[in-house]
Amino acid sequence: MSRDKLIIFGVVLLGLLGFLVYKQAKVDEAIGAPLAAVGEMPTVSAPDDIDKISITNGDKAEVVLERVPDPKAPPVDGGTSGTWRLAKPISAEANQQTVKDLVANLKDLKAESQVSLKLDDDVRKEKQLDPAHAVHVVAWRGTDKKLDELFGKSGTAGQLTVISDKPNAVWAVKGYSSYLYAKEPKDFRDKEVLKFDDANASQVTIVNAHGTLSFTKGDKWVGTFDQKPIARFDEEKVKDLLRAYKALVADDFGDNKQLADTGLDKPAGTVTIHLKDDAKTFLLLVGGVSSGANHWAKRSDGDVIYQIGNSAAEWALSDDAKYRSTPDAGAGDGGKPPAIKPAKK
Repeated sequence: MSRDKLIIFGVVLLGLLGFLVYKQAKVDEAIGAPLAAVGEMPTVSAPDDIDKISITNGDKAEVVLERVPDPKAPPVDGGTSGTWRLAKPISAEANQQTVKDLVANLKDLKAESQVSLKLDDDVRKEKQLDPAHAVHVVAWRGTDKKLDELFGKSGTAGQLTVISDKPNAVWAVKGYSSYLYAKEPKDFRDKEVLKFDDANASQVTIVNAHGTLSFTKGDKWVGTFDQKPIARFDEEKVKDLLRAYKALVADDFGDNKQLADTGLDKPAGTVTIHLKDDAKTFLLLVGGVSSGANHWAKRSDGDVIYQIGNSAAEWALSDDAKYRSTPDAGAGDGGKPPAIKPAKK
């Protein structure tokens, strides 16, 4: 190759390399490359004594959680006593562990580096830092705002985050657990319907359209249907019922529903569970179908209307056949399952 051609080739190669460097710089600008040195990292965490949290997940409804005094608990120094409640989009009891996990996560957030991003509208959208996609979290202690941040996409550097007092700077934050924030409002709520020790149950009564089922525990469980012993009664079925109800949680809620809307004004079934030594009695009302195979339900001592799964509702709505053992093939009744009795009118 001649000297002139080598020079021309070298010039072309240098031009190509320069072009590639330029393109990479544009890519870094678009995707956000960590800056080598930005000085002191900002504080992106919140203290654990916050008492109010607002979460707006993109264009979904704002969720507001507030710590309120617990009248059942003695006062505690430091201002962190109380119980968490949902204030928006509805006033309701919050799941205390869910909020505690959220507060703990806010405390652990840490900025690792600043990210090189030019925050125009297109980049904000692509990085999910725009109002339609960002998770906007604000936390207070009293009237003092402790945190106000937008969380966007996650990458190898960390969670892309914009702090309210530096709206054009993007930070890579470590420790952010997205599942704690990106919940439906119902998933911040206390879904507990019943909670008891099934080993302490001593009596269960079920009333539905078929009649009255009664189960009493002595040395073992015995069962009657309309005051007559249940043929081939299987006490394991009662234990299954208690296991289904001992930590019963709702799938959803019937907010703003009237009892007549849910069939709970005239329940399709009721389940009464009595704990030994007169410790406590629970009465669950089961109404009509809510969505899919779920049923409406509520406790007799509360106003909250729940949706519970069909598997739990069936225990309240079935006749005595559900509490019998299945006969062996060729047994006295030919191994056929017992016929389900029609509901009494």
